[in-house]
Amino acid sequence: MTTIINVNGRITPARDAVVPALDHGFLYGEGVYEVVRTYHHKPFLFDRHMARLRRSAASISLVLPYDDDGFAARIRETADVFFRQPDATGDVYVRLLVTRGVGEINYNPAACPTPTVVVIVKAFTPLDDEAYSKGVRAALVPVMRNHPDSVSPLIKSNNLLNNALAAQEAYRRGAFEGIMRNYRNEISEGSISNIFVIKNRVVSTPPIDAGLLAGITRGFVLELGPLAGVEIREATLHDQDLLNADEAFLTSSTQEIVPIVQVDHHQVGDGRPGPVTRSLQATYRTRLREILG
Repeated sequence: MTTIINVNGRITPARDAVVPALDHGFLYGEGVYEVVRTYHHKPFLFDRHMARLRRSAASISLVLPYDDDGFAARIRETADVFFRQPDATGDVYVRLLVTRGVGEINYNPAACPTPTVVVIVKAFTPLDDEAYSKGVRAALVPVMRNHPDSVSPLIKSNNLLNNALAAQEAYRRGAFEGIMRNYRNEISEGSISNIFVIKNRVVSTPPIDAGLLAGITRGFVLELGPLAGVEIREATLHDQDLLNADEAFLTSSTQEIVPIVQVDHHQVGDGRPGPVTRSLQATYRTRLREILG
């Protein structure tokens, strides 16, 4: 199936999609984005993603051109073209990007009167079942998470070099995900995920002030604790908390809850997804079905 891209209302196959070279998203990385996956063709937790998009945009003084219904319409019209393909079935991955727009080569926001809106729709490719049933390997990488006073990790920005470098280091080590520390040498987050550790059945995840993006799935999992009969808290974490954990897992909007069974050369727990992780996975799926109706 061909990926379909909508650039300011022009909907084309990916090979024909064009963003002008003077777009400040291309020149400077000035833009924000969200990634949403669908279940039964319904975007999951869409309102939460849009609320974060608005917070991110406000943080860089970017005025969004649409309300939530307007963005939903842009996504819908792009998905409609995607599903006109004869082999297009199942759910999709949606990436919504808004940049400062086209302007002169300077940093003045006034140079860009009109934001650029890009919607990317492609077939959703789930992880192999083994990632959930057997777990994955993570790596503690030396790439430091952006200092909050430089580029705040709370901004879901198109400028992803920090994340890319962390992920690439993990891939070189043969790991599924790279875990970054902050400037205080505390565990912060993964390159595309948030991290949770479990000790004595208590689930802990780094607090926002550890310099991380407040993941939509991270927030959703925090809400699942009482439903699963599990204590989940925010707590400062260091390497040993992860290496000595009974269980650990990653969360993201496209991957849900992914167990970590190894960190570099250290086995986590008994090297298998543990009972608390499995309980949260099951509770996630139950709550998902309730929300989708």
